[in-house]
Amino acid sequence: MRRCLILANQTLAGPQLLETVRQRIASGAHEFYIVVPATPIADQERATVGSGPPADHAHALAAQRLTRALDEVRALGAPAEGEVGDRDPLEATRLALRRFGADEVVVSTLRSGLSRWLRADLPSRIERSLHLPVEHVVGDSAPD
Repeated sequence: MRRCLILANQTLAGPQLLETVRQRIASGAHEFYIVVPATPIADQERATVGSGPPADHAHALAAQRLTRALDEVRALGAPAEGEVGDRDPLEATRLALRRFGADEVVVSTLRSGLSRWLRADLPSRIERSLHLPVEHVVGDSAPD
């Protein structure tokens, strides 16, 4: 069984990433581990998840996204687990790989110009530093 770590946040429940998961499942048995970094939240999103400190908001929103994504992947017939990770997506990936030995990493980002992860060259940095194949999926922000 192949093991795939998915790193995503705003695009987690988007159709592009779900199609990537479907393709993996169609190619053979896969197990998924989803990591949602607890990255800082823009002010307009804070009102939807509470009134505590910004770190609490980020964690709460990431947890909501993770729960929804796990349900969607499991509904496709694949085993899936996951976690809310460190606010730094590279560190979140590194720590998750200690718990889940993946064969590959799928990184889902917003499109160029909107994505902080792309400006930081995250997919290439993960591939170089963690020595795993990385597929980059460009998605749309899913509604929370």
